[in-house]
Amino acid sequence: MTAYQEADEETDSTARPRRIRRPLRWAVGALVLAVLAGGGLWVFQDELFSPFGDARACEGTQAALPEVIAPGGTPLPDDASEVHYVVRKGRAQVSFLSGRIPEYLVRSGMLTPGEPLIDERKDTKYALADGEAELPGGLCGSPLYGPVWFYGDGDGSVGVEVERSPVSRDRFPSPARAVVTYTVG
Repeated sequence: MTAYQEADEETDSTARPRRIRRPLRWAVGALVLAVLAGGGLWVFQDELFSPFGDARACEGTQAALPEVIAPGGTPLPDDASEVHYVVRKGRAQVSFLSGRIPEYLVRSGMLTPGEPLIDERKDTKYALADGEAELPGGLCGSPLYGPVWFYGDGDGSVGVEVERSPVSRDRFPSPARAVVTYTVG
């Protein structure tokens, strides 16, 4: 065997493991990248797949609402959670959960201070029986549970549906879910 043949054999014997290692490295690298990309999609899925990149927006909404949602000029309560909205044909519906619904109704002008929360002569019971659940069409998230009470302003531009306590008919559960419907400017 000549010196050239020995050198070729050494090159061949060392090249074979490198050929095996290289695809293995590529496979491990691709797997790591796939896991990182999948994790990133999972973490940011609301921002990536929600309409307008807003996790509060429900599927089919036609316009984005601002960060501070203020139906009729009255911002939602500070403790509002589980906020979702849909906007269609110039009307917005916003669903939220809050322990400060009475304060919100006073701030929005639906109730005057000192007035009873539920005045059957002035306000209306919404047609949802005790224990029934309903989510207005197009909204996502948790539904309203009956009984539900409806409050409206005089000109019909803002309406608020609020869960009423099934135990005490003159109170709201705390927290209570509300759905506000209003005209978008």
